[in-house]
Amino acid sequence: MSIELESTRRALREAISQAERAAELARLLDAAQARLAAAEESANEVKALAERLSETEERLAAERAAADKLRKELAEQRFQAEVANWKLSSIKVARWNRLGDAIKSGKSNPVRLAKGLRGAAKPVQRPTAPKRKPVADASGKPKDERPGAAFQATSTTRTLGGASFKLKPYRVPTGPNTRPHLTAAVIADPHAEALLRYEWRQTTGFTPRDFARVLPLEVPHLLVVASVTQGPWAQEITGEPGEGLKALLEWCRERGIRTVFWHTQGEVEAYAAAAELFEHRFTTDLTVAWPRLQFGVQPRVHNPLPLAGGRIDRVLTIDQLLPGHLAYPDVLTSYRWPAAADCPPGTPQWRLAEIAACGTPIGTEPDSRRAHVALRRAYQMGTMTERIDELLDVIGLPSARATLNTSVMLPILDPYLMEHGLAQVAKQSGVDQVVIIGPPESELRARDVLPDVEIVYRRPHPAMTEGAMLDAGIDLCEADLVAVMDPRDVYGPHYLSDLRRAFLFGTADIVGKAAFYAHLRKPQATLLKQPDAEYTYLHEITGATLLARRNTLRELGFADLTEGWDEVLMRQCRSDGVKVFSADRFGYVRVRDEDRWLLGAAHLVEYGSAEPHALI
Repeated sequence: MSIELESTRRALREAISQAERAAELARLLDAAQARLAAAEESANEVKALAERLSETEERLAAERAAADKLRKELAEQRFQAEVANWKLSSIKVARWNRLGDAIKSGKSNPVRLAKGLRGAAKPVQRPTAPKRKPVADASGKPKDERPGAAFQATSTTRTLGGASFKLKPYRVPTGPNTRPHLTAAVIADPHAEALLRYEWRQTTGFTPRDFARVLPLEVPHLLVVASVTQGPWAQEITGEPGEGLKALLEWCRERGIRTVFWHTQGEVEAYAAAAELFEHRFTTDLTVAWPRLQFGVQPRVHNPLPLAGGRIDRVLTIDQLLPGHLAYPDVLTSYRWPAAADCPPGTPQWRLAEIAACGTPIGTEPDSRRAHVALRRAYQMGTMTERIDELLDVIGLPSARATLNTSVMLPILDPYLMEHGLAQVAKQSGVDQVVIIGPPESELRARDVLPDVEIVYRRPHPAMTEGAMLDAGIDLCEADLVAVMDPRDVYGPHYLSDLRRAFLFGTADIVGKAAFYAHLRKPQATLLKQPDAEYTYLHEITGATLLARRNTLRELGFADLTEGWDEVLMRQCRSDGVKVFSADRFGYVRVRDEDRWLLGAAHLVEYGSAEPHALI
């Protein structure tokens, strides 16, 4: 009995203990449920706060964008006002305006007229043109929005055979735009972006999440999407099109923005579904049945402007030249570094063209003549400016841009040089107009020799100097560029086309040759003047190679001299801050019977003809 009673007691104690544990568990459960409810409430509050914060950030971003836009508009208005004042000041000090004032004020007083004309003939310092200043953002720091401003080389060291070489990187230019009236939103890899950035005002860096906020800041005229393999848009355009891409295209469609897909790399099948959503499709692949938009050289970055430290005296293989870690701005530095680039069979054609366009010989030995021919061919294959002209024509947008149309001034002092001078002009391509000032028979002869070119003829006064002829002829020129050619000299068939190229990548108003070949008939000597003066900004070029912007020459004018007018012009360029660029040494031969100055200032090449050396 006592044993049963003890068992019962133990059972009761265990039951009580379990009941207490159950009650504790129930209490803990109630507390946990209360905390969970509180956490859920807090989560809802946090979510609501996050939504309000996101809305606030969007409104703040919109306010900042609006403020930035207003700052830009205000800065642009101030700049345009400065430009208007500068133009007015330039007109006031222009020689023709001062001559007009002198004639008007002195028409009834010969003494005052003579005094006024003397004063008007004196050179006057032109006012300095205003420059756009970077507009500060909300933080107060100026933001440089020029193309290429954030696209600069960073890798300054190269390694060859264990040796390290320090380079001064090629400075990627920050403008100008070829078509400043056109805005394009672009999704592309760094290479394609570098080819496009100077062709229009370019918007990049937007993502599937923020394009609807970024693009309205400057609504584009077209959208260009290349077949990128990295970045936030890569997954949107490969395989099944992403929702972000669809939203972007719908946003463009609602606003009448042209949409272009550019297949630049990879298998086209990977992008086919996304490409079908675009209005226009282009490809670099010859096996794809889409319209072609091939890579072309971009003159602003693919050009023979040298590195500050010059070239290394070595021929490099393509692997040595372009190690895999280089960003594209650093690739542009490497292109200019070696004495020559040894490129194996199978190197992409666009890569060869870019190397050649940078003036680097391709092959196992340095050869400046072959390098110049290869550079010329690279440009003849097509620049990106010409490619974009074709694209815009297809999609129906205007491709208007500045041209390199050329007027040639040919002053003929000696009638016996007429035939030779006209023959030199007839060799040239891209000539729209020829202004001839010479003997009467030169007009009819010019129309025979140059049947497809506009001929403008003026008969000179008997005592007229060559400078006076040019000063009279500049007002007859109508093309954007004006060339001066000397009927005594020899010009190759590529002379003008080679010289015009400098305006595609340089910022000078006057281009010519400080490095050139010369031939002296009496000693039969061929000379080379200043071989180190190629592709540099200098203070002086020879007048017979002058190619300049028409408006610049009109403002400068020509001195009333036959010998030395070019020296006076160069002095005036220095005093007025006009930039002068010396191009290559080829395509031109200065011909004289004798010239003691040249004999003392140039290198003797050989005794014989100069044309095999110069005309390539």
